[in-house]
Amino acid sequence: MRQLTVFNSVTIDGYFADPNGDISWAYQQAPDAEWDAFVAGNAQGGGQLLLGRITYEMMARYWPTPDAHSEAPLVADGINNLPKLVVSRTLQSTAWQNTRLINGDLIAEVLALKQQNGPSIVILGSGSIIAQLSQAHLIDEYQLVVNPVVLGAGRTMFDGLTERLALKLSSSRVFKNGNLLVSYTPRA
Repeated sequence: MRQLTVFNSVTIDGYFADPNGDISWAYQQAPDAEWDAFVAGNAQGGGQLLLGRITYEMMARYWPTPDAHSEAPLVADGINNLPKLVVSRTLQSTAWQNTRLINGDLIAEVLALKQQNGPSIVILGSGSIIAQLSQAHLIDEYQLVVNPVVLGAGRTMFDGLTERLALKLSSSRVFKNGNLLVSYTPRA
């Protein structure tokens, strides 16, 4: 069975985006070679990305560009080459390389994907997808990068969740730039 993991940056006050959907705060941090190596390794680590339409459109506007290749070549190469699944009711097609559209029943589609052999699946951004898949108990791990930023308002990944999720800490790692990577798995 394939592993389904969430990987998102969050603020100290628990938001993954500001009220307007902006996430630029996640990229405005002190230089840290260890963090940069971690990010590049993650992007090239294999697997398959699962994205909602908004996250897909944001990423597809940036990662295939010359600016992305200039600013973060290892990350750009990794993300552009990874297979991507986009969940959308409105998109009719996708233009970003290695991308397939999912427009059916999200829970049924992800359950079928998880039961196949293949690489792990990682959700980036995509709060409404995270809430739905969390509610259906399909997420195996939550990897959150807590950024040393407070927004005061914004969007949480769990808007709409109707039941409590009991999680247990599986690992943590502190970076010199102030980021804290924490990984949680569902309690049995």
